[in-house]
Amino acid sequence: MVTRLSTKILNICIASICKSKQLDKAETVIVDGIRLGVFPDVVTYNTLIDAYCRFVSFDAGYSVLYRMREAGIIPDVVSYNTLISAAARKCFLSKSLDLFDEMLQRGINPDVWSYNIVMHCLFKIGKPDEANRVFMDIVLGEFRPSPATYNVMINGLCKNGYVNNALSLFRNLQRHGFVPQVLTYNALINGLCKARRMGAARSILREFREMGYEPNAITYTTVMKCCFQCSKFEEGLEILYEMRSKGYTFDGFAYCTVVAALIKTGRIEEANEIIEQMQSNGIEPDLVSYNTLTNIYCRQGRLEDALKLLDEIEKEGLECDKYTHTIIIHGLCMAGNFVGAQQHLNYMNTLGFGFNLVVVNCILDGLGKAGHIDHAMRLFEAMEVKDAFTYTILVHNLCRARRFLSASKLLVSCLKCGFKILRSTQRAVIDGLISIGFTNESRKLKSKIRLARFLH
Repeated sequence: MVTRLSTKILNICIASICKSKQLDKAETVIVDGIRLGVFPDVVTYNTLIDAYCRFVSFDAGYSVLYRMREAGIIPDVVSYNTLISAAARKCFLSKSLDLFDEMLQRGINPDVWSYNIVMHCLFKIGKPDEANRVFMDIVLGEFRPSPATYNVMINGLCKNGYVNNALSLFRNLQRHGFVPQVLTYNALINGLCKARRMGAARSILREFREMGYEPNAITYTTVMKCCFQCSKFEEGLEILYEMRSKGYTFDGFAYCTVVAALIKTGRIEEANEIIEQMQSNGIEPDLVSYNTLTNIYCRQGRLEDALKLLDEIEKEGLECDKYTHTIIIHGLCMAGNFVGAQQHLNYMNTLGFGFNLVVVNCILDGLGKAGHIDHAMRLFEAMEVKDAFTYTILVHNLCRARRFLSASKLLVSCLKCGFKILRSTQRAVIDGLISIGFTNESRKLKSKIRLARFLH
């Protein structure tokens, strides 16, 4: 009895020391305990497994299993669950599944938590059918599914595109007395929103309230973003105002989503008010938020404000990424400042980003739309690397300039390289040739397009 109590105290000490990340000290305490005749048990080692996985590495946590066996202590389901969870957290999904198999081979019976993690991993690696089989094993077996089991299943089905199945499961569970949690509703609402099923998402949100739950900031933000993505700006703004009336705040990216939606609907003053509110609330935008704001300013033609944001990004200790610079270059092209765009591209190269095809394609498109087609052709010829978008951009802009013969030659060159160009662009070239009286050339181009499809 004394030994058991002492081991319990040892475990409490080890847990406390591990939480403070002092793993060397925890090891010393275990050694000292053994010298005093207080021996570690499975709980001690499970605590070490968790700590090593969290604060050192997964391999360090896994190595504790060998030490347990050497000490004559048999790992239990908690030992393996801890390792399976750690592997899943670090996205070693196949390793999680291997550990589950190892656990079975060693005669250790899984519990519901083990199955929940396995289901999560199978969904993550795109095997929803296998996850569903695991779920059925739980339902039809000796285990009683936990609310977490249902949450994993509904979330996994939604993320794999099986929103109807998730909704059917949700309704079926309700009929059998399951009371959904906030997490369950959020997962389902998120899945419906990603599938752009706005009506169903709003319906679940209403039901959420009727169940006596109060939607949290995540729920509101998810539905609000979906409204904007589905061009239902007024509905999205209604959710925004409802969210604000309840005193919720949201992150910088959500603010920027609202700003972008307001600008799309021409409500510039309201957009500026939201930006000011975001700043007055002391919300520090992350790089994604800054990139969104930069893009908004560029689309408004406010290049000076966009460039000021670059300085602000650096002051906040963040580093502009290639998307930031791409947005600036696109903004310069939209403003017709191609010299500035080229200079910024050169500056981008000095920062070590290297060749950026997206940016060059952007400049190429800007030149074409501005009517500088010869300049665009020279840039195209100088490009060592091209993709389907490069060809499509130039073919499209040649058609805009009614230079259909050049567009036809370029289209054939693109097809010979194995690239694909949109059929609408191909049709524009063919129709263009016919419109200027080059019917034979249009027929020849059709034949070459058919041949290219056959070869590739």
